[in-house]
Amino acid sequence: MATPDLIVHPRWLIPVRPRGAVWSDVSLVVTEGRISAIMPTGEARQCAAREHLDLPLQVLLPGLINCHGHSAMTLLRGYADDHSLMTWLNDHIWPAERAFVGEDFVRDGTDLALAELLLGGTTTFSDQYFFPNITAERADLAGLRAQLCFPVMDLTTAWAADAESYLTRGLALRDSYRDHDRIEIGFGPHSNYTVSEATLSRVATLANELDAPLQIHLHESHGEVQMSQEALGERPIDQLARIGLLGPRPSVFT
Repeated sequence: MATPDLIVHPRWLIPVRPRGAVWSDVSLVVTEGRISAIMPTGEARQCAAREHLDLPLQVLLPGLINCHGHSAMTLLRGYADDHSLMTWLNDHIWPAERAFVGEDFVRDGTDLALAELLLGGTTTFSDQYFFPNITAERADLAGLRAQLCFPVMDLTTAWAADAESYLTRGLALRDSYRDHDRIEIGFGPHSNYTVSEATLSRVATLANELDAPLQIHLHESHGEVQMSQEALGERPIDQLARIGLLGPRPSVFT
């Protein structure tokens, strides 16, 4: 048996299963980067290991998961957050992004977000924002697991000019991380009010063909639903169901 890399001795240990359990006087053994055992602390302290880590006042639990976010927007935290969704987007966020968002903005904002995630015990996150190539680099450097859904829109931004260029850049990024053990690249169409039905249908086809994850904003406000009903004669979720974009793979955020 290989010598453990690390044996952690916490005050308490909370496992995923059995649900609701809180264990004490147990230690966790890590060998070759994987959890290899959980054993009584008295026994674990007798084991040879490259490192023993004592956490006498701490609880050890699985890393938390942030299921949706825009990491670089940490730099815009609190900006115009007292406005309705469409006013916030049209009059504040999108103008600010046109003025400031670029590779440096995403790098700095992502680094800040990842530091906050790690300090809070989050080790896996899902993200949907411009310059996902930069987010992937920073997540890889920080050692986190990440699902990065590259943006798809019919609007010109600093990252891409049109839907075709979003898809081209995003698919190239997916190819470059195809074999990465911690980072997965998926599709992130912003919403049905920023992405045409033709583009949404194409995204649905590509995501199904590639078995790729997909995230989209959906039914975030009454105004969004009403706008869709007036423009399309149906609610956003009904449109997505009709064109085959809903299913077991996509995540939608309201």
